[in-house]
Amino acid sequence: MKKKYLIPAIVIGLSLIAWFIFGGDQSESVELTTTPQSGEFVVDVTTTGELRAKSSVEIRGPQRAREVRLFNLKIQRLIPEGTIVKEGDFVAELDRSEITGRIQDAMLELQQAQSQVTQVSLDSTLTLSQARDNLINLEYALEERQIALDQSIYESPAVQRQAEIDLDKARRQLAQEKKNYVTKVKQAEARMSEVEADLQEEQNEVDKIRSLLTQFTVLAPAQGMIIYRRNRDGSKVAEGSDISAWDPVVAELPDFTTMESITYVNEVDVQKVTVNQNVEIGLDAIPDKKLSGKVTEVANIGEQRPNSNSKVYEVIIEISETDSVLRPAMTTSNRIVVNRVEDAMFIPLETIHVQDSSSFVFKRSGLYPVMQEVELGLMNENQVIVHRGLSMDDVVYLTVPEDTAGIERVFLEEEITSN
Repeated sequence: MKKKYLIPAIVIGLSLIAWFIFGGDQSESVELTTTPQSGEFVVDVTTTGELRAKSSVEIRGPQRAREVRLFNLKIQRLIPEGTIVKEGDFVAELDRSEITGRIQDAMLELQQAQSQVTQVSLDSTLTLSQARDNLINLEYALEERQIALDQSIYESPAVQRQAEIDLDKARRQLAQEKKNYVTKVKQAEARMSEVEADLQEEQNEVDKIRSLLTQFTVLAPAQGMIIYRRNRDGSKVAEGSDISAWDPVVAELPDFTTMESITYVNEVDVQKVTVNQNVEIGLDAIPDKKLSGKVTEVANIGEQRPNSNSKVYEVIIEISETDSVLRPAMTTSNRIVVNRVEDAMFIPLETIHVQDSSSFVFKRSGLYPVMQEVELGLMNENQVIVHRGLSMDDVVYLTVPEDTAGIERVFLEEEITSN
């Protein structure tokens, strides 16, 4: 009879054990906890940057292209980026089609100016030659009037008077024509000066275009490694690209002794970044290489960069070390150290809860959680320093406990009170 009841009792007991282990309330949440950490606490801003030389020698195309109405210059041929060149080596060739048209137009204008000079010279020669012949004829006429006056002594007074008048007219006409001749000479000289000035201007234009044409073959001004200039959209100068006549830089020869990392910081974090802050720098290409630097410049005005939804500010970081492996355009990881506390106690940000302008954490007190007020300090992306309210032995909840109704609150200045 005992066996009859013993077996069902065992079955029921096993069922209850299984229910406690595997069953029960499946909605009960798992409570995650942590403890405060201690040690160095760093507030930083991390960004990705790109290396460039702090100073470089620019390789420029034609310097005065705008003077001949050339505003965009197309690159026809380039040597590969990274090529080591010596002074005078070939770097690039620019498209000459447009400037060839300019020089043809200028040559036509020069020929017209030369023709004009020739024409004015012939006209002036003819005009002055006729004026000189006229003066000779007037001198002969004056002499004839003088002879007629001399012979009129045997004539009547009226004839003599007429001879005197004719002589006076001839004398005044000759004097007037001599004055006119001087004026014509000056006019001819002025006209010749004008057309010769036009000719010189056209000649200067042709010489200027020819001189400019020689600059369409771009040569290296010094020795170094070729690095091509980036356009405003971030793309690099390449064959087929246009360079502006206002800033005709084709490439640069960087000075590798001092390098910079150019990075961009969002408008939220830029408030933390100031000049002279220390920076820890890594190279994506050489993960084991660690460098240091300082912030040297922070832009005052933000800009909209490609693939960015918010305004960013350019920050320039100067690399402290000189290393032969550093090359322009290398990608860097920059950790800008905003603040550093050598010995601090800190907890994860997700443990902090704000109510009525006060900060609290849920910590374990015996078998139950309490809501502990804390005094916070510096904060970084993941953690925050706790000045008061916790000890290193406290256990802090990473999630809100399931049942907070009636939970006790512990204030820094007060005793424990019930909610």
